[in-house]
Amino acid sequence: MTTTKFTPILLGSDINVYGMARSFHELTGEKIQAIASVQYAPTRFSKIVEVELHTGFNEDPVFIETMRQIAKRYENHQEPVILVSCSDGYTELIAKHKEELSKTFVCPCVDYDFLKQLNNKERFYKIAEEHHLPHPETKIITPDDYKQQNLSQPFAYPVALKPSESVDWLDIHFEGRKKAFTIHSDEEFKDIVGKIYDNGYTHDLILQDFIPGDDSNMRVLNAYVDQNHHVKMMCLGHPLLEDPTPASIGNYVTILPEFDQNLYDTVQNFLEEINYTGFANFDMKFDARDGQFKFFEINLRQGRSSFYVTLNGYNLAKFLVDDYVTGELADAATIYGNQNKATRKLWLGVPKKAFEQYAVDNEAKQTALAMIREDRWGTTLFYHADMNIKRWALLTYVNHNYVKRYAKYFEANKGRDFKK
Repeated sequence: MTTTKFTPILLGSDINVYGMARSFHELTGEKIQAIASVQYAPTRFSKIVEVELHTGFNEDPVFIETMRQIAKRYENHQEPVILVSCSDGYTELIAKHKEELSKTFVCPCVDYDFLKQLNNKERFYKIAEEHHLPHPETKIITPDDYKQQNLSQPFAYPVALKPSESVDWLDIHFEGRKKAFTIHSDEEFKDIVGKIYDNGYTHDLILQDFIPGDDSNMRVLNAYVDQNHHVKMMCLGHPLLEDPTPASIGNYVTILPEFDQNLYDTVQNFLEEINYTGFANFDMKFDARDGQFKFFEINLRQGRSSFYVTLNGYNLAKFLVDDYVTGELADAATIYGNQNKATRKLWLGVPKKAFEQYAVDNEAKQTALAMIREDRWGTTLFYHADMNIKRWALLTYVNHNYVKRYAKYFEANKGRDFKK
């Protein structure tokens, strides 16, 4: 454990927050402070993270007004105070007020103008094109296209459809709403676009050529880029199963660690060319038609399932500390994660029985099952240093609900690959 003095403050209360809190706790052994608008199950009844609730904290003006009050607590604080976002919304809020917040806090994220370019999928694809980052063929659907009923599309079905503004999408609600849609006909395409715009969405939509294949063709990559814009860590994961619930489609629930130097080189070149800073999380899918991985997006934070990185020996919290507190990261070599197969650990976000029953049966699944038998696996939430009867009961209930989710939704989605 490190004896270096610093204070982390996590924003949010979900599984991503708990994963970061656990990473910090494994590093320091001390309780971690989080601030959120609501209390979610992953951080409830915890001994390692204390969640301070402020209604409406996930939006301005409550966010910045609350942060000004919190800044007063630390105005004479000698230790660095690191703000760690655990969602797209909080990352945007930190970046928006970065100049003011940086007077008190370490804010390890890009500036607001750049964030708005990367957060907008339409602009991200233009940047990806400029820097030779492969992505699916794309067409933009605008609100005017819908008004004028100009909804022709150039790709063969199925096609993928998703919002260009992921933060604003959180405020849009209608029956059948998903993070991303896989569409199989003209009728379905026009119906979904209509529901999206009729329920208040005002931005462009991203229509894409659908990359065939199931969840096992996906990859996820978490990276850390230091304040000098040098990539210092990349850790690749092979998702083997996703959450089937419509509102949670795209959330990985099983990740097998993998190594791919070509992918690492591609991502490192991209991040360093654009002068990125902080955590980055990429989703991509292997396209067997041309043998390339196609990148769907960049999340300007660690991913919600990113505890698989800490689980495999690359403590996420330590990169922040070594970058902004001790300064040791500047001279450290870049870590290209998971080179040693013998030390890899499988990350599970669902009960083992759900993985065993619903993951596609292939070589990767057999590798994962062998790792389970060898006890080379772990979870984010079941942490031996943070367990009591209330927390154990809650997590057991959450796991039981996952089994019910698969029983309800998996068969309904069978044969309709619902990723991106």
